[in-house]
Amino acid sequence: MSGTVKIALIGAGSVRYTIKLISDLVNAEELKDVVISLMDIDKERLEATHLLIEKYTTELGRNFQIESTTDLSKALEKTDFVINTALARSQGHEDGYVQYEITREIGERHGYYRGIDSQEFNMVSDYYTLTNYNHLKMNLEIARAIESICPNAWLLQTSNPVFEITQMIKDLTKVKVVGLCHGYAHIFDLASKIGLNPDRIQWQVAGVNHAIWLNRFESDDQNGYEILERWIREESQKWQPKDPWDVDLSPAAIDMYRFYGMLPVGDTVRCGTWKYHYNLETKKRWYGRFGGIDNEIERPKFYEQLRQTRKNLIKVAQQLRQDPSITLTQIMPSVFTKNTESKEQHIPFINAIVNNKKARLVLNIENRGAIKGIPDDVVVEIPVTVDKDGIHPEKIEPDLTLRIKEMYLMPRILKMKWALEAFKTGDISILEEILLRDPRTRSYKQVKDVLMAILELPFNREMRYHYLKS
Repeated sequence: MSGTVKIALIGAGSVRYTIKLISDLVNAEELKDVVISLMDIDKERLEATHLLIEKYTTELGRNFQIESTTDLSKALEKTDFVINTALARSQGHEDGYVQYEITREIGERHGYYRGIDSQEFNMVSDYYTLTNYNHLKMNLEIARAIESICPNAWLLQTSNPVFEITQMIKDLTKVKVVGLCHGYAHIFDLASKIGLNPDRIQWQVAGVNHAIWLNRFESDDQNGYEILERWIREESQKWQPKDPWDVDLSPAAIDMYRFYGMLPVGDTVRCGTWKYHYNLETKKRWYGRFGGIDNEIERPKFYEQLRQTRKNLIKVAQQLRQDPSITLTQIMPSVFTKNTESKEQHIPFINAIVNNKKARLVLNIENRGAIKGIPDDVVVEIPVTVDKDGIHPEKIEPDLTLRIKEMYLMPRILKMKWALEAFKTGDISILEEILLRDPRTRSYKQVKDVLMAILELPFNREMRYHYLKS
Protein backbone atom coordinates (compact mmCIF):
# COMPACT_ATOMS: atom_id res chain seq x y z
CA MET A 1 0.00 0.00 0.00
CA SER A 2 1.37 3.42 -0.93
CA GLY A 3 0.21 7.04 -0.98
CA THR A 4 -2.29 8.62 1.37
CA VAL A 5 -3.80 6.38 4.04
CA LYS A 6 -7.28 7.22 5.26
CA ILE A 7 -8.41 6.06 8.70
CA ALA A 8 -12.06 6.49 9.68
CA LEU A 9 -12.89 6.51 13.39
CA ILE A 10 -16.55 5.62 13.87
CA GLY A 11 -17.85 6.76 17.24
CA ALA A 12 -15.05 9.33 17.43
CA GLY A 13 -16.67 11.01 20.45
CA SER A 14 -15.60 7.98 22.51
CA VAL A 15 -13.82 9.10 25.67
CA ARG A 16 -11.81 5.92 26.05
CA TYR A 17 -10.35 5.42 22.62
CA THR A 18 -10.05 8.30 20.19
CA ILE A 19 -7.41 10.41 21.93
CA LYS A 20 -5.47 7.29 22.94
CA LEU A 21 -5.44 6.07 19.33
CA ILE A 22 -4.35 9.47 18.03
CA SER A 23 -1.47 9.41 20.52
CA ASP A 24 -0.42 6.01 19.14
CA LEU A 25 -0.68 7.39 15.60
CA VAL A 26 1.54 10.34 16.49
CA ASN A 27 4.18 7.90 17.75
CA ALA A 28 4.05 5.79 14.58
CA GLU A 29 6.62 7.80 12.62
CA GLU A 30 6.32 5.56 9.55
CA LEU A 31 2.69 6.65 9.08
CA LYS A 32 3.16 10.05 7.44
CA ASP A 33 0.56 10.88 4.78
CA VAL A 34 -2.57 10.20 6.82
CA VAL A 35 -6.15 11.44 6.60
CA ILE A 36 -8.16 11.01 9.81
CA SER A 37 -11.93 11.03 9.34
CA LEU A 38 -13.81 11.48 12.61
CA MET A 39 -17.43 10.31 12.55
CA ASP A 40 -20.01 10.57 15.33
CA ILE A 41 -23.74 11.27 15.47
CA ASP A 42 -23.25 13.64 18.43
CA LYS A 43 -22.31 16.96 16.84
CA GLU A 44 -21.11 18.59 20.09
CA ARG A 45 -18.75 15.75 20.93
CA LEU A 46 -17.56 15.52 17.35
CA GLU A 47 -16.70 19.23 17.09
CA ALA A 48 -14.89 19.10 20.43
CA THR A 49 -12.95 15.99 19.45
CA HIS A 50 -11.92 17.52 16.10
CA LEU A 51 -10.66 20.71 17.74
CA LEU A 52 -8.77 18.86 20.47
CA ILE A 53 -7.12 16.41 18.07
CA GLU A 54 -6.00 19.16 15.70
CA LYS A 55 -4.39 21.00 18.62
CA TYR A 56 -2.94 17.83 20.17
CA THR A 57 -1.28 16.56 16.98
CA THR A 58 0.13 20.02 16.25
CA GLU A 59 1.63 20.19 19.76
CA LEU A 60 3.33 16.85 19.16
CA GLY A 61 4.74 17.94 15.82
CA ARG A 62 2.61 15.87 13.46
CA ASN A 63 0.64 17.25 10.54
CA PHE A 64 -2.33 15.02 9.74
CA GLN A 65 -5.26 15.97 7.58
CA ILE A 66 -8.27 15.82 9.93
CA GLU A 67 -11.88 15.92 8.84
CA SER A 68 -15.12 15.25 10.69
CA THR A 69 -18.65 14.36 9.72
CA THR A 70 -21.93 13.04 11.11
CA ASP A 71 -22.46 11.19 7.81
CA LEU A 72 -21.20 7.58 7.86
CA SER A 73 -21.10 7.33 4.06
CA LYS A 74 -18.90 10.40 3.78
CA ALA A 75 -16.53 9.10 6.46
CA LEU A 76 -16.12 5.83 4.56
CA GLU A 77 -15.32 7.33 1.15
CA LYS A 78 -11.88 6.15 -0.05
CA THR A 79 -11.14 4.76 3.41
CA ASP A 80 -8.45 2.14 4.00
CA PHE A 81 -9.03 1.36 7.68
CA VAL A 82 -12.20 1.71 9.75
CA ILE A 83 -11.90 1.72 13.54
CA ASN A 84 -15.33 1.13 15.03
CA THR A 85 -15.77 2.17 18.68
CA ALA A 86 -19.40 3.29 18.32
CA LEU A 87 -22.03 2.43 20.91
CA ALA A 88 -25.68 2.54 19.82
CA ARG A 89 -27.86 4.97 21.71
CA SER A 90 -31.33 6.38 21.22
CA GLN A 91 -32.49 9.96 21.09
CA GLY A 92 -32.82 11.54 24.51
CA HIS A 93 -30.01 9.54 26.15
CA GLU A 94 -26.60 11.10 26.61
CA ASP A 95 -24.85 7.77 26.05
CA GLY A 96 -25.54 4.11 25.41
CA TYR A 97 -24.54 3.21 28.96
CA VAL A 98 -27.80 4.75 30.20
CA GLN A 99 -29.69 2.15 28.20
CA TYR A 100 -27.51 -0.59 29.66
CA GLU A 101 -28.34 0.60 33.16
CA ILE A 102 -32.09 0.80 32.47
CA THR A 103 -32.12 -2.68 30.93
CA ARG A 104 -30.08 -4.10 33.81
CA GLU A 105 -32.45 -2.58 36.37
CA ILE A 106 -35.43 -4.26 34.70
CA GLY A 107 -33.60 -7.57 34.73
CA GLU A 108 -32.89 -7.26 38.44
CA ARG A 109 -36.52 -6.32 39.14
CA HIS A 110 -37.47 -9.69 37.66
CA GLY A 111 -34.91 -11.66 39.66
CA TYR A 112 -31.85 -11.52 37.37
CA TYR A 113 -28.98 -10.05 39.37
CA ARG A 114 -26.83 -7.85 37.09
CA GLY A 115 -29.42 -8.25 34.31
CA ILE A 116 -30.23 -10.98 31.81
CA ASP A 117 -27.06 -10.33 29.78
CA SER A 118 -24.89 -11.46 32.69
CA GLN A 119 -24.41 -15.12 31.82
CA GLU A 120 -21.94 -17.79 32.79
CA PHE A 121 -18.60 -17.14 31.03
CA ASN A 122 -19.90 -13.70 29.98
CA MET A 123 -20.11 -11.47 33.07
CA VAL A 124 -18.56 -8.21 31.80
CA SER A 125 -21.13 -5.48 32.40
CA ASP A 126 -21.00 -3.85 28.95
CA TYR A 127 -20.88 -7.12 27.01
CA TYR A 128 -24.57 -7.30 26.12
CA THR A 129 -25.67 -10.08 23.78
CA LEU A 130 -29.32 -10.98 24.46
CA THR A 131 -30.83 -7.48 24.68
CA ASN A 132 -28.39 -5.73 22.36
CA TYR A 133 -30.46 -5.86 19.15
CA ASN A 134 -30.00 -2.10 18.52
CA HIS A 135 -26.23 -2.30 18.83
CA LEU A 136 -25.87 -5.47 16.76
CA LYS A 137 -28.06 -3.93 14.05
CA MET A 138 -26.01 -0.70 14.02
CA ASN A 139 -22.74 -2.63 13.71
CA LEU A 140 -24.12 -4.76 10.89
CA GLU A 141 -25.25 -1.60 9.08
CA ILE A 142 -21.76 -0.11 9.46
CA ALA A 143 -20.22 -3.28 8.04
CA ARG A 144 -22.61 -3.33 5.10
CA ALA A 145 -21.82 0.33 4.39
CA ILE A 146 -18.12 -0.59 4.33
CA GLU A 147 -18.90 -3.48 1.99
CA SER A 148 -20.65 -1.05 -0.36
CA ILE A 149 -18.48 2.09 -0.14
CA CYS A 150 -14.94 0.89 0.65
CA PRO A 151 -14.97 -2.91 0.16
CA ASN A 152 -11.17 -3.22 0.37
CA ALA A 153 -10.94 -1.50 3.76
CA TRP A 154 -10.05 -3.31 6.97
CA LEU A 155 -12.63 -3.06 9.75
CA LEU A 156 -11.03 -3.00 13.19
CA GLN A 157 -13.98 -3.93 15.42
CA THR A 158 -13.55 -2.52 18.91
CA SER A 159 -16.94 -1.92 20.52
CA ASN A 160 -18.38 -4.77 22.57
CA PRO A 161 -19.47 -7.49 22.28
CA VAL A 162 -16.36 -8.05 20.15
CA PHE A 163 -16.91 -11.83 19.91
CA GLU A 164 -20.52 -11.68 18.70
CA ILE A 165 -20.07 -8.65 16.43
CA THR A 166 -16.91 -9.92 14.72
CA GLN A 167 -18.53 -13.32 14.19
CA MET A 168 -21.72 -11.71 12.84
CA ILE A 169 -19.86 -9.49 10.36
CA LYS A 170 -17.71 -12.41 9.21
CA ASP A 171 -20.81 -14.59 8.69
CA LEU A 172 -23.06 -12.00 7.01
CA THR A 173 -20.70 -9.81 4.96
CA LYS A 174 -17.50 -9.99 2.92
CA VAL A 175 -15.78 -7.28 4.97
CA LYS A 176 -12.18 -7.84 6.06
CA VAL A 177 -12.90 -7.71 9.80
CA VAL A 178 -10.69 -8.30 12.83
CA GLY A 179 -11.74 -7.86 16.45
CA LEU A 180 -9.44 -6.02 18.86
CA CYS A 181 -9.32 -6.11 22.65
CA HIS A 182 -6.64 -4.96 25.08
CA GLY A 183 -7.31 -7.66 27.70
CA TYR A 184 -4.29 -9.71 26.60
CA ALA A 185 -1.96 -6.96 27.93
CA HIS A 186 -2.77 -7.93 31.53
CA ILE A 187 -0.11 -10.63 31.22
CA PHE A 188 2.61 -7.98 31.55
CA ASP A 189 1.23 -6.62 34.81
CA LEU A 190 0.67 -10.04 36.35
CA ALA A 191 4.19 -11.12 35.33
CA SER A 192 5.60 -8.09 37.11
CA LYS A 193 3.54 -8.82 40.24
CA ILE A 194 4.97 -12.32 40.59
CA GLY A 195 8.54 -11.08 40.15
CA LEU A 196 9.22 -11.54 36.44
CA ASN A 197 10.49 -8.90 34.03
CA PRO A 198 7.53 -8.31 31.67
CA ASP A 199 9.93 -7.41 28.86
CA ARG A 200 11.61 -10.81 29.04
CA ILE A 201 8.67 -13.21 29.16
CA GLN A 202 7.77 -15.54 26.32
CA TRP A 203 4.01 -15.95 26.23
CA GLN A 204 1.04 -17.07 24.26
CA VAL A 205 -2.69 -16.77 24.91
CA ALA A 206 -5.62 -18.41 23.16
CA GLY A 207 -9.41 -18.67 23.40
CA VAL A 208 -12.25 -16.38 22.38
CA ASN A 209 -12.78 -12.74 23.34
CA HIS A 210 -12.96 -12.29 27.13
CA ALA A 211 -12.11 -15.99 27.40
CA ILE A 212 -8.36 -16.27 26.78
CA TRP A 213 -5.88 -18.44 28.65
CA LEU A 214 -2.13 -18.29 29.23
CA ASN A 215 -1.00 -21.48 27.48
CA ARG A 216 2.69 -20.51 27.19
CA PHE A 217 4.50 -18.72 30.02
CA GLU A 218 8.30 -18.62 30.25
CA SER A 219 11.01 -16.15 31.21
CA ASP A 220 14.55 -16.82 29.99
CA ASP A 221 15.13 -20.37 31.25
CA GLN A 222 12.42 -20.16 33.94
CA ASN A 223 8.99 -21.74 33.81
CA GLY A 224 6.56 -18.90 34.49
CA TYR A 225 4.02 -21.27 35.97
CA GLU A 226 6.57 -22.48 38.54
CA ILE A 227 7.13 -18.84 39.56
CA LEU A 228 3.33 -18.41 39.76
CA GLU A 229 3.05 -21.48 41.99
CA ARG A 230 5.66 -20.02 44.33
CA TRP A 231 3.78 -16.71 44.42
CA ILE A 232 0.55 -18.54 45.26
CA ARG A 233 2.23 -20.40 48.13
CA GLU A 234 4.10 -17.43 49.56
CA GLU A 235 2.23 -14.26 48.59
CA SER A 236 -1.36 -14.93 47.54
CA GLN A 237 -2.75 -14.65 51.08
CA LYS A 238 -1.53 -11.04 51.21
CA TRP A 239 -3.10 -10.07 47.88
CA GLN A 240 -5.27 -6.94 47.86
CA PRO A 241 -6.64 -5.18 44.77
CA LYS A 242 -5.44 -1.62 44.16
CA ASP A 243 -8.64 -0.76 42.27
CA PRO A 244 -11.80 -2.53 40.98
CA TRP A 245 -10.05 -3.57 37.74
CA ASP A 246 -7.18 -5.29 39.57
CA VAL A 247 -8.29 -8.94 39.53
CA ASP A 248 -5.50 -10.71 37.62
CA LEU A 249 -4.21 -12.55 40.70
CA SER A 250 -7.45 -12.57 42.67
CA PRO A 251 -8.78 -15.69 44.42
CA ALA A 252 -11.13 -16.09 41.44
CA ALA A 253 -8.18 -16.13 39.01
CA ILE A 254 -6.29 -18.70 41.10
CA ASP A 255 -9.41 -20.84 41.51
CA MET A 256 -10.03 -20.86 37.75
CA TYR A 257 -6.36 -21.72 37.18
CA ARG A 258 -6.63 -24.67 39.55
CA PHE A 259 -9.76 -26.01 37.85
CA TYR A 260 -8.96 -25.39 34.17
CA GLY A 261 -5.20 -25.99 34.29
CA MET A 262 -4.10 -22.63 32.82
CA LEU A 263 -4.36 -19.06 34.06
CA PRO A 264 -7.24 -16.91 32.78
CA VAL A 265 -6.01 -13.60 31.35
CA GLY A 266 -7.56 -10.12 31.49
CA ASP A 267 -11.34 -9.97 31.25
CA THR A 268 -11.49 -13.77 31.41
CA VAL A 269 -10.95 -13.54 35.16
CA ARG A 270 -14.23 -11.60 35.40
CA CYS A 271 -16.06 -14.15 33.24
CA GLY A 272 -16.24 -17.29 35.31
CA THR A 273 -19.34 -19.14 36.47
CA TRP A 274 -21.94 -18.00 39.01
CA LYS A 275 -19.65 -19.40 41.69
CA TYR A 276 -17.98 -15.96 41.73
CA HIS A 277 -21.01 -13.77 41.03
CA TYR A 278 -24.14 -14.72 43.02
CA ASN A 279 -24.22 -11.35 44.81
CA LEU A 280 -21.95 -8.50 45.90
CA GLU A 281 -20.78 -10.37 48.99
CA THR A 282 -19.74 -13.30 46.81
CA LYS A 283 -17.95 -11.00 44.37
CA LYS A 284 -15.96 -9.42 47.21
CA ARG A 285 -14.94 -12.84 48.48
CA TRP A 286 -13.47 -13.77 45.08
CA TYR A 287 -12.34 -10.37 43.72
CA GLY A 288 -11.33 -8.49 46.86
CA ARG A 289 -12.73 -5.49 48.69
CA PHE A 290 -14.21 -3.80 45.58
CA GLY A 291 -15.88 -6.94 44.28
CA GLY A 292 -14.33 -6.27 40.87
CA ILE A 293 -15.71 -3.73 38.42
CA ASP A 294 -18.87 -5.63 37.39
CA ASN A 295 -21.19 -4.90 40.28
CA GLU A 296 -23.87 -2.47 41.37
CA ILE A 297 -21.42 -0.17 43.18
CA GLU A 298 -18.33 0.06 40.98
CA ARG A 299 -19.82 -0.11 37.47
CA PRO A 300 -22.06 3.00 37.92
CA LYS A 301 -19.03 4.83 39.35
CA PHE A 302 -17.06 3.92 36.24
CA TYR A 303 -19.81 5.16 33.92
CA GLU A 304 -19.92 8.42 35.83
CA GLN A 305 -16.15 8.78 35.51
CA LEU A 306 -16.48 8.39 31.73
CA ARG A 307 -19.22 11.02 31.64
CA GLN A 308 -17.18 13.41 33.75
CA THR A 309 -14.10 12.94 31.55
CA ARG A 310 -16.22 13.66 28.50
CA LYS A 311 -17.61 16.83 30.10
CA ASN A 312 -14.10 17.92 31.03
CA LEU A 313 -12.89 17.42 27.46
CA ILE A 314 -15.78 19.45 26.07
CA LYS A 315 -14.94 22.19 28.58
CA VAL A 316 -11.29 22.15 27.51
CA ALA A 317 -12.41 22.43 23.87
CA GLN A 318 -14.45 25.50 24.80
CA GLN A 319 -11.39 27.01 26.49
CA LEU A 320 -9.34 26.25 23.39
CA ARG A 321 -11.80 28.15 21.20
CA GLN A 322 -11.35 31.20 23.41
CA ASP A 323 -7.60 30.83 23.80
CA PRO A 324 -5.85 28.83 21.04
CA SER A 325 -2.51 29.26 22.80
CA ILE A 326 -3.28 26.85 25.67
CA THR A 327 -1.21 23.65 25.76
CA LEU A 328 -3.22 20.45 26.11
CA THR A 329 -0.26 18.35 27.24
CA GLN A 330 0.13 20.72 30.18
CA ILE A 331 -3.46 21.24 31.30
CA MET A 332 -4.52 17.55 30.92
CA PRO A 333 -1.28 15.52 30.82
CA SER A 334 -3.01 12.29 31.90
CA VAL A 335 -5.17 12.39 28.75
CA PHE A 336 -2.96 14.24 26.27
CA THR A 337 0.24 12.32 26.82
CA LYS A 338 3.69 12.78 25.29
CA ASN A 339 5.71 9.91 23.81
CA THR A 340 3.37 7.35 25.36
CA GLU A 341 2.07 4.32 23.51
CA SER A 342 -1.02 2.54 24.76
CA LYS A 343 -1.54 -1.21 24.69
CA GLU A 344 -4.16 -0.77 21.96
CA GLN A 345 -3.31 -2.63 18.77
CA HIS A 346 -5.06 -0.59 16.08
CA ILE A 347 -2.16 1.60 14.97
CA PRO A 348 0.45 -1.20 15.05
CA PHE A 349 -1.94 -3.22 12.84
CA ILE A 350 -2.30 -0.36 10.36
CA ASN A 351 1.45 0.33 10.36
CA ALA A 352 2.17 -3.36 9.72
CA ILE A 353 -0.18 -3.50 6.73
CA VAL A 354 0.87 -0.14 5.27
CA ASN A 355 4.61 -0.08 5.96
CA ASN A 356 5.42 -3.74 6.56
CA LYS A 357 6.47 -2.93 10.13
CA LYS A 358 5.85 -6.43 11.43
CA ALA A 359 3.84 -6.59 14.62
CA ARG A 360 2.95 -9.41 16.98
CA LEU A 361 -0.65 -8.80 17.99
CA VAL A 362 -3.53 -10.66 19.61
CA LEU A 363 -6.50 -10.53 17.24
CA ASN A 364 -9.98 -11.98 16.90
CA ILE A 365 -9.99 -13.87 13.61
CA GLU A 366 -11.49 -17.02 12.11
CA ASN A 367 -10.03 -20.12 13.76
CA ARG A 368 -9.13 -22.20 10.67
CA GLY A 369 -7.46 -24.89 12.76
CA ALA A 370 -5.48 -22.60 15.09
CA ILE A 371 -7.12 -24.04 18.23
CA LYS A 372 -7.64 -27.77 17.80
CA GLY A 373 -11.16 -28.94 18.57
CA ILE A 374 -12.78 -25.57 17.95
CA PRO A 375 -14.80 -25.24 14.70
CA ASP A 376 -12.82 -23.61 11.89
CA ASP A 377 -15.44 -20.93 11.24
CA VAL A 378 -15.58 -19.64 14.84
CA VAL A 379 -13.80 -16.36 15.61
CA VAL A 380 -11.03 -16.97 18.14
CA GLU A 381 -8.59 -14.66 19.90
CA ILE A 382 -4.98 -15.70 19.28
CA PRO A 383 -1.50 -14.24 18.72
CA VAL A 384 -0.61 -13.43 15.13
CA THR A 385 2.08 -11.68 13.12
CA VAL A 386 0.83 -8.91 10.83
CA ASP A 387 2.76 -7.55 7.85
CA LYS A 388 2.07 -6.17 4.37
CA ASP A 389 0.88 -9.62 3.27
CA GLY A 390 -1.78 -9.82 5.96
CA ILE A 391 -2.36 -11.85 9.13
CA HIS A 392 -0.29 -14.92 9.99
CA PRO A 393 -1.62 -16.92 12.99
CA GLU A 394 0.82 -18.52 15.39
CA LYS A 395 0.74 -22.23 16.12
CA ILE A 396 -0.95 -22.60 19.50
CA GLU A 397 1.62 -24.56 21.46
CA PRO A 398 1.17 -26.02 23.97
CA ASP A 399 -2.48 -26.72 23.29
CA LEU A 400 -5.19 -25.47 25.61
CA THR A 401 -6.31 -28.01 28.21
CA LEU A 402 -9.28 -30.23 27.47
CA ARG A 403 -11.21 -28.63 30.34
CA ILE A 404 -10.75 -25.16 28.88
CA LYS A 405 -11.98 -26.26 25.48
CA GLU A 406 -14.83 -28.53 26.54
CA MET A 407 -16.02 -26.94 29.79
CA TYR A 408 -15.39 -23.23 29.08
CA LEU A 409 -14.93 -22.39 25.40
CA MET A 410 -17.56 -24.67 23.89
CA PRO A 411 -20.36 -23.49 26.24
CA ARG A 412 -19.34 -19.87 25.56
CA ILE A 413 -19.30 -20.46 21.80
CA LEU A 414 -22.75 -22.05 22.04
CA LYS A 415 -24.10 -18.91 23.77
CA MET A 416 -22.64 -16.80 20.97
CA LYS A 417 -24.29 -18.96 18.33
CA TRP A 418 -27.65 -18.84 20.12
CA ALA A 419 -27.53 -15.06 20.54
CA LEU A 420 -26.70 -14.50 16.86
CA GLU A 421 -29.31 -17.00 15.71
CA ALA A 422 -31.93 -15.08 17.71
CA PHE A 423 -30.77 -11.79 16.19
CA LYS A 424 -30.72 -13.15 12.64
CA THR A 425 -34.07 -14.96 12.78
CA GLY A 426 -36.11 -12.82 15.18
CA ASP A 427 -37.12 -16.00 17.00
CA ILE A 428 -37.74 -14.94 20.61
CA SER A 429 -37.98 -18.57 21.72
CA ILE A 430 -34.18 -18.77 21.38
CA LEU A 431 -33.77 -16.00 23.97
CA GLU A 432 -36.28 -17.84 26.14
CA GLU A 433 -34.29 -21.08 25.87
CA ILE A 434 -31.10 -19.31 26.95
CA LEU A 435 -32.83 -17.86 30.01
CA LEU A 436 -34.56 -21.16 30.84
CA ARG A 437 -31.08 -22.61 31.37
CA ASP A 438 -30.06 -19.69 33.62
CA PRO A 439 -29.68 -20.63 37.33
CA ARG A 440 -31.54 -17.44 38.32
CA THR A 441 -34.69 -18.55 36.49
CA ARG A 442 -37.49 -19.99 38.64
CA SER A 443 -40.31 -20.21 36.09
CA TYR A 444 -41.19 -19.84 32.43
CA LYS A 445 -43.43 -16.92 33.41
CA GLN A 446 -40.38 -15.12 34.83
CA VAL A 447 -38.61 -15.51 31.47
CA LYS A 448 -41.56 -14.23 29.45
CA ASP A 449 -42.18 -11.33 31.84
CA VAL A 450 -38.60 -10.04 31.81
CA LEU A 451 -38.31 -10.24 28.03
CA MET A 452 -41.63 -8.43 27.56
CA ALA A 453 -40.60 -5.68 30.00
CA ILE A 454 -37.36 -5.14 28.08
CA LEU A 455 -39.12 -5.15 24.70
CA GLU A 456 -41.56 -2.52 25.93
CA LEU A 457 -38.80 0.02 26.59
CA PRO A 458 -39.18 3.03 24.22
CA PHE A 459 -35.67 2.65 22.80
CA ASN A 460 -36.38 -1.02 22.01
CA ARG A 461 -39.26 -0.36 19.62
CA GLU A 462 -37.41 -1.90 16.67
CA MET A 463 -36.30 -4.82 18.79
CA ARG A 464 -39.91 -5.46 19.84
CA TYR A 465 -41.05 -5.56 16.23
CA HIS A 466 -38.12 -7.81 15.31
CA TYR A 467 -39.14 -10.41 17.89
CA LEU A 468 -42.90 -9.93 18.18
CA LYS A 469 -43.75 -8.46 14.77
CA SER A 470 -45.98 -5.97 16.60
